[in-house]
Amino acid sequence: MSICFSMNLALAICTQDVATREDTTGTSKMEIVEQMSKTDKEWRATLTTEQYTVLREKGTERPYSGMFDRHIEKGIYTCAGCGTTLFSSQDKFDAGCGWPSFSDSEEGKVKTERDMSLGMVRTEIVCANCGGHLGHVFDDGPTETKQRYCVNSLSLDFTPREGTANKNEEKERD
Repeated sequence: MSICFSMNLALAICTQDVATREDTTGTSKMEIVEQMSKTDKEWRATLTTEQYTVLREKGTERPYSGMFDRHIEKGIYTCAGCGTTLFSSQDKFDAGCGWPSFSDSEEGKVKTERDMSLGMVRTEIVCANCGGHLGHVFDDGPTETKQRYCVNSLSLDFTPREGTANKNEEKERD
């Protein structure tokens, strides 16, 4: 009986990605990460070159170049890699930093990881479902959460709230 249990446990662990991460408090912890998995070839076929650079290689788009920086439509922002709902337009604000900024994310949909690249310590944000790089979160937001989720437009898609027209669609119809 104990051999069967051990084998089943080992099989269950092997079918999931196990990662050691350092959370934002500096504590290392082992966690089971159940993420969608695609091969590099599948990601390249699904994403544009620019999206691949941001989502899979942790790139950053130039400030003020993203389509959602000054976007004001009501709706939801989803992961461009997997479609997971990440942010709501009600949490979006103009931080003047050149990237879309949000005061909060959808619960459990965005994970944080310690980023020590570029000679500094920052908190990276990634899609909890596909692991795609979204940007960084900072503790300098102007809202009650004090958070500023600074996100690359290339990592996002947008779905307008029902009953609101997308300005780009209106322009195309005219």
